[in-house]
Amino acid sequence: MTEKYVGTTPRPKRGFAAMAPERQREIASLGGRAAHQSGHAHEFTSEEARIAGRKRHERRSPGA
Repeated sequence: MTEKYVGTTPRPKRGFAAMAPERQREIASLGGRAAHQSGHAHEFTSEEARIAGRKRHERRSPGA
């Protein structure tokens, strides 16, 4: 027996989700630039990345 799907119809996309991908990238790029200019953005040094990777692998393999 097949039953008809009874649910809500999908809503149309709104706001950021309705924009073209190129426009989303433009806006995100502006936000990234603003964060760097204001000093709120963080860039990992290779040492910080190495430590973070080590911690991640320690959590993933408890028996190793």
